[in-house]
Amino acid sequence: MLKNGIQRCLLGAQLMKSFSTSCQADSKVAVLGASGGIGQPLSLLLKESPLISQLALYDIAHTPGVAADLSHIETRANVTGYLGNDQLGDALKGSDVVLIPAGVPRKPGMSRDDLFSTNASIVRDLCKAAAETCPQAMLGIITNPVNSTVPIASEVYKQAGCYDPSKIFGVTTLDVVRANTFVAQAKSLDVSTVNVPVIGGHAGVTIIPLLSQTAPKVSFTEDELPSLTERIQNAGTEVVEAKAGAGSATLSMAFAAARFCFSLLQAINGKEGVVECAFVRSDLTESPYFANPILLGKTGMAKNLGFGELSDFEKQRVEEAMGELKSSIKKGEDFVA
Repeated sequence: MLKNGIQRCLLGAQLMKSFSTSCQADSKVAVLGASGGIGQPLSLLLKESPLISQLALYDIAHTPGVAADLSHIETRANVTGYLGNDQLGDALKGSDVVLIPAGVPRKPGMSRDDLFSTNASIVRDLCKAAAETCPQAMLGIITNPVNSTVPIASEVYKQAGCYDPSKIFGVTTLDVVRANTFVAQAKSLDVSTVNVPVIGGHAGVTIIPLLSQTAPKVSFTEDELPSLTERIQNAGTEVVEAKAGAGSATLSMAFAAARFCFSLLQAINGKEGVVECAFVRSDLTESPYFANPILLGKTGMAKNLGFGELSDFEKQRVEEAMGELKSSIKKGEDFVA
């Protein structure tokens, strides 16, 4: 039994190495906030990817240890750790993708907007460094409140004279991951076959799953629509309360952020037809930023795919979200101004 187990492990390692060799790409990814609750599992997932040749980990504490730990894993990405403001520029230099999960997590009773006072300045300062050091890199904002921190990033890049809206993304992939999971559970589907577009923003009522566009096509009762929508909208709070003060949705967020990063790297390296939902600069609604499916390409967002025909239920949710969405965006823009 032990011998058979060892043989399976060896075979799995050989297959992984074979896959890595055939799918390699030379890309550098920098994770800013790599020692935190999201940053560490995110960095672990990134270390496994054959698409990444250099993985730069930055934080204000503990990054040398995190980097040393990850560097022992037998995958090709070279891991380096950077500590404190003096080393931030070195961490960013030459990056193709910059991911920012840095900031304080939510605790019970807190909304994402409650994080603004602390996280806004963190995102602003990190974006200033990225705009100066690697202005052409793709920027993935994970730090909440995303509805405000993405506008902060955009305003910082505008001030630096290097703003390109096709390269700045609010990572809302977790909303899609949750929607896929919850719909699959509700309808007894194979979750790997389910795709639910999620539009709007990344907080509470601004999270709008398009259950009318679920693939494969499924129907929902009048009771299921609001209950499932509300569960997807409040899933983050569900985790915060379950952890009882010990943190927020770190593991699922790390998974979702890694998924978005891998999609972005695949598109950068020439794969066609790569689509993810993200919170981006947009003129599709009265909100200047809006999340919906986008086509990724070699230079970032190749095309905003919009959101198609909405059901009456979904149209009402969009209308209800607009006030909060525009207010959060303005809050971020005003912070930089």
